[in-house]
Amino acid sequence: MQQSIAIDPQSEIHLVMANLLPNVIIIIIICGFFITALLIIHFLSDILKGALGAFHTHQTLSQLVESQAKEYSWFLKLLVNCFGYSCIFVPGYLVYKYVQRTNYLEVCDKSLFHVAVRMCIKGNDLEPNDTLQVKSNNQTAPASAKLTTLPSSFPLLASKPKRSNPNEVFLLVWCFGGLMVSYLTWGVLQEKIMTQKYYSFSSGEKTHFKDSQFLVFCNRILAFLVALGWLQCGSTAKRHKAPLYKYSFASFSNIMSAWFQYEALKFVNFPTQVLAKSCKIIPVMLMGKILSKTKYEFYEYFTAILISLGMIFFMTGSADGTKASGVTTLTGVFLLAMYLVFDSFTANWQSDLFKCYGMTSLQMMCGVNIFSTIFTAASLSVQGGFMDSLAFASEHPKFIFDIIILSISSAVGQLFIFYTISVFGPVVFTIIMTLRQAAAILLSCFIYHHTVTTLGILGVVIVFLAIFLRVYCNHLIKARRKKRAECHKPKLAV
Repeated sequence: MQQSIAIDPQSEIHLVMANLLPNVIIIIIICGFFITALLIIHFLSDILKGALGAFHTHQTLSQLVESQAKEYSWFLKLLVNCFGYSCIFVPGYLVYKYVQRTNYLEVCDKSLFHVAVRMCIKGNDLEPNDTLQVKSNNQTAPASAKLTTLPSSFPLLASKPKRSNPNEVFLLVWCFGGLMVSYLTWGVLQEKIMTQKYYSFSSGEKTHFKDSQFLVFCNRILAFLVALGWLQCGSTAKRHKAPLYKYSFASFSNIMSAWFQYEALKFVNFPTQVLAKSCKIIPVMLMGKILSKTKYEFYEYFTAILISLGMIFFMTGSADGTKASGVTTLTGVFLLAMYLVFDSFTANWQSDLFKCYGMTSLQMMCGVNIFSTIFTAASLSVQGGFMDSLAFASEHPKFIFDIIILSISSAVGQLFIFYTISVFGPVVFTIIMTLRQAAAILLSCFIYHHTVTTLGILGVVIVFLAIFLRVYCNHLIKARRKKRAECHKPKLAV
């Protein structure tokens, strides 16, 4: 006969409290890291306001920085932006170390907070069965069959369904037109917002918009919403495995490259900036050497030298008389160089993430942009940039229209990039983007009346010829390797 065991309600409450208390303490400590960081950053920003001579005024930190000399205000903006980013980076690093030291993720807890911390720090681990299945497929399947079992995040390597010629032409025209329209619109509005004055209906004056980071925030939050909506409305998404914190490095370099790009427009014209993007190959190669120990062919070094030579010719032959100051010129070159460095790091870091975790392009777009939104929002909150930018928008209605179209064209352009690469591969995409850059230079010169001498035109021709030569050589080498692999492939007995 079974005996009923009476459970003391008071002891049961003590048991539940004993299990909950450590988790509550950990949650309080983790939240305390962020609160403490915000207080410290607020204190440092007050010290910076005092150093600028306006401790007791009602001006925001953003307004104080903008009141400084143009040639040096960008450095103060960069310093203030980094204050804002540290509101996320510093407590995030402390939380990462604290969670590892306390083994918080090893606790069997199904709470929402525990799941969120696990996703940020550890991600979704591969199931043992999944790992064994991948290994067995790679060991038993022939080389030709491996390409058909690759995940959907590698559309360039996976087998593509055959399409008829009319459909192929239609898709190519669709991708070409989408990339051209979205990025030409984005480029024209980018130069307009950063270089042209907006008319105020209230005061009747024309003023410049100066906060580059607000533009980055608008672009990134819309790109995040578009990627998230596409993932939610699309087909069943591939399981995401990467720790979310790894996106923060690519996100930081991405927003820094975008910020340097916008700031550079205050010192150099848009055609110079567009052509400088063509030189991105050089820092990408250097970053690949440093991060991944990548080896490059002779033609890659040769075309990189040609691109640098063409860029020098163009900058020499397109000097703007209104920006002839030595400090201004050096500042513009430095900002462009920093843009290239951060952008090349972004490309290499994302490439490594794709190889390690195999996420889809939309998952990458969503993960990077959500951190970019958080970083820029924190920085704008610290320096008061939100209120200043919204006040400017309320006084200049045309600015609202321009920034909406700018953000939409940027987000749509990213979708066209992913689609074009997945359908036609990187070679066709590179050719289309090269043509887009040439069209952007011509359109900018026509709209904003930039003057380019014969030497500058020669520089443009050298740069684009070097890009086409690089693409052509790369295509020939890949085709030769593919043919060689097919020749050495064992033939099946009939």
